This record gives sequence, C-alpha cells and structure tokens, in this order.
Amino acid sequence: MGDSTPAPAPVSVLFVCLGNICRSTMSEGVFRSLTPSHPLIATIDSCGTGAYHIGSPPDSRTLSTLKSHGITSYTHSARKFKPATDFAKFEYIFAMDDDNLSDLQRLREREVKRLGSEEGVGKVMLFGEFGGRGGKKGEEVDDPYYGGDEGFEKAFEQAVRFSRAFLEKLEAGEVR
Repeated sequence: MGDSTPAPAPVSVLFVCLGNICRSTMSEGVFRSLTPSHPLIATIDSCGTGAYHIGSPPDSRTLSTLKSHGITSYTHSARKFKPATDFAKFEYIFAMDDDNLSDLQRLREREVKRLGSEEGVGKVMLFGEFGGRGGKKGEEVDDPYYGGDEGFEKAFEQAVRFSRAFLEKLEAGEVR
C-alpha cells in the first residue's frame, strides 16, 4: 500500500515593494518563470505599498532585464496592496526591503486586530529571508529605480536566488 498522506495544499505568494514597477514585478516575473504548473503554488501576484504607479506596466528596465534572461511573456498592471483582500488571499507576502516590511507588519497587526485572530491572515516576511548571501537572513532588494541597468540585474539575481531557496524549503515542508 502507498502513502496515504494527502499532498500539501498549494500556497499563494505576493511580492511587495513600494511602487510595484521594479522589484516586486521582477520577483513575480522570475517566480512565475520558475513555477509553471508547480503543484505547491496556487496564485502569484505583486503589488506596492504606495499608490504611485497604479495601472502602469512594469518599468521598461524590469521588462528588458526579464527579457534578457528569457522571460518574455510577463505582463502586469501596478496595484496597491489591499489589506482586507490580500491578507486573506495570500499565505506568503514577501516584502522587498525593511521599510515595506514594517508597513506590511503594521497593516497585518491592524487586520489581525480587526478580525480578532491570526487565522487566515497571510505571513509577512522579507523575501531575502530565503537565500541570503553567505547564509545572511534578511537581505534586502535595493530599489533599482533611480540607478542604472546594473541595479536591475542585481534585483533579478536576488529574485532568482530567493525564489529558488523559498521553493526548496516549501518542497521540503520546511515552510507552511
């Protein structure tokens, strides 16, 4: 007889930065490219804590960086984080830096207080908790917006490294 343990339920993942046109979209595009039809991934999205670019596509440098690495079909319209729906819909909410992490943690505390329970409220963490350089936990993804192409390449490299590390832990049952 085979193992009758049910397969773990797939999880939903949300990537969050400030404006939702550079780091979070880079991470979403990379994660999507690594997880087509992945049995442990249900939904993938990205958004921003600020409303600066609502409705805009990702920064052209984000798209060109993704394209240079073979990710050519990614599209997105920037949106702002919605506490009432996003905390309920996503199990993992990944902030790109400490400022966005603090904003999300504050919003999460309010949501837990409003609901009276943590049940069904997504986990908030720094994306760089997974796969930080030299075993470093909590690596931030620097905002490449005001810099050159090298910042977008670095964000891409981090998105790949953090995504792979998260997937490895998810597949090993180390995160849930």
